[in-house]
Amino acid sequence: MDLRFLTPLTADEQLAQGLDQPKPMALADRVRFSELDILRHVNNKAYLGWFETARVSYFDGLCAKHFAGMPAPRSVLRNANVHYMREMVLDEPYITTARCLSFRKTSYVMEQQIWSDGLRATLEAVMVLRSPDGAAGYPLPQALKQQFVTLDSASQAEG
Repeated sequence: MDLRFLTPLTADEQLAQGLDQPKPMALADRVRFSELDILRHVNNKAYLGWFETARVSYFDGLCAKHFAGMPAPRSVLRNANVHYMREMVLDEPYITTARCLSFRKTSYVMEQQIWSDGLRATLEAVMVLRSPDGAAGYPLPQALKQQFVTLDSASQAEG
């Protein structure tokens, strides 16, 4: 199957590429020369950019609509934990995924993965929503919380 690059993939496309299960957001791309280090494998920094692209696409495509008619929140990456599993090389196609694992009043935890002939890297990130001026937390709309539960199978965390 040919991959559609930088366009959200369907559940069937994800499964056909070997993902363990479909995710709400999955984007395909290919390793570029500029992403390589001196050893000719992907520099760790490039993975962070790939994760960010999928995370922003996830928010813009699936979350932003829940803030219609309200001031747009600031979406802040509070912290992230990356696990690199296997190197990647030039021209290798890959898929980066994103989904919400859990949420609280003003934050949610993202699970992200990079797949290319198996799982290559994972990231778990805490995303915090802030008011437009950044001065206060911005509560998640109820409709967004419901979407996290139904679309992502996320759970509401204590606190």
